Amino acid sequence: MNAQFISPVVQQLVPYVPGEQPKIANLVKLNTNENPYPPSPRVVAAIQQAAQHGLQLYPDPDGSALRQAIARHLDLTPQQVFLGNGSDEVLAHAFFAFFQQGCPLLMPDISYSFYKVYCGLYSIAARTVPLRENLHLNVADYAVPDQTVAGVVIANPNAPTGVGLPLADIETLLQMHPNRVVLIDEAYVDFGGRSAVALIDRYPNLLVVHTLSKSRSLAGLRIGYACGQAHLVEALNRVKNSFNSYPLDRLALAGGAAAFEDQAYFEQTCQAVMSSREGLVLALEDLGFEVLPSQTNFVFVRHPDHEGAELAAGLRTQGVLVRHFKQARIDQYLRISVGTPTQCDQLVAALAKLVTAKA
Repeated sequence: MNAQFISPVVQQLVPYVPGEQPKIANLVKLNTNENPYPPSPRVVAAIQQAAQHGLQLYPDPDGSALRQAIARHLDLTPQQVFLGNGSDEVLAHAFFAFFQQGCPLLMPDISYSFYKVYCGLYSIAARTVPLRENLHLNVADYAVPDQTVAGVVIANPNAPTGVGLPLADIETLLQMHPNRVVLIDEAYVDFGGRSAVALIDRYPNLLVVHTLSKSRSLAGLRIGYACGQAHLVEALNRVKNSFNSYPLDRLALAGGAAAFEDQAYFEQTCQAVMSSREGLVLALEDLGFEVLPSQTNFVFVRHPDHEGAELAAGLRTQGVLVRHFKQARIDQYLRISVGTPTQCDQLVAALAKLVTAKA
């Protein structure tokens, strides 16, 4: 890097590293938590129709139709819904809008690693709160005076552990910090968790962030949204309209709205993933793996007799990709996305060869 041309803050950034998107065909790809099932046929039809009309024009900067569809689905008003280019952009705008308070932001020590990246980008101090020894979050550990922190951000269910908090714990967090925004990142909530959206009308400090990448099978469209009381959404819109007035294109807006119109398909695919997860957990436990309780479309596992890095490398040689983290406390774990039944069977067979080879 030729430092003389680069802003000092950029020189210090440690960017987020996304999961690998391999170019090799026919891999069993279980490393980035994509949905193994395609989106609703209605989504494809809506995108095709949108592609035939109006691409020479800018999209709706407010995403009105999609916001209305989300609001209907969640029993909110459109004024309580904010749209962004994937939940990562929504989170970035939220960090800028709410957490530059001159004091540190509370977050778990093991969670979505992008949170610390945003803190570095916006010069926000990060104050990490260790998960308990069993990698569960205890809300009592967040009981600090409001004026000493910029806010709280947690993923629920957590990533990469997959462990979820009950709604009562989220409410406790909101009551602990009534003068700060509590951001609940619910990227995986549709796979068995309980959403905090039900608390929005009661708590003016609650912001809930969702994505269509997981349960709606739309990782390729990049659609995220936040829900909160109107004053929070207005703040997010101020940031968005100072950055990019058109974060979602016409195809994404059309496809996203169509995804919310096919509730039956959504429920069917979520149930299929959860059913596969249940079977996968049992199969992994039969191989001797310890599996954390998951409310997501992935499982977080370790084997008492085998190194996590070696297992990940061994799976790769058999054409199976999973995610291994080098972070302290979780460097023996693998995060494994729940695939189709066939993909899960291929994963288990590959692991069985590795585990029994050293038994």
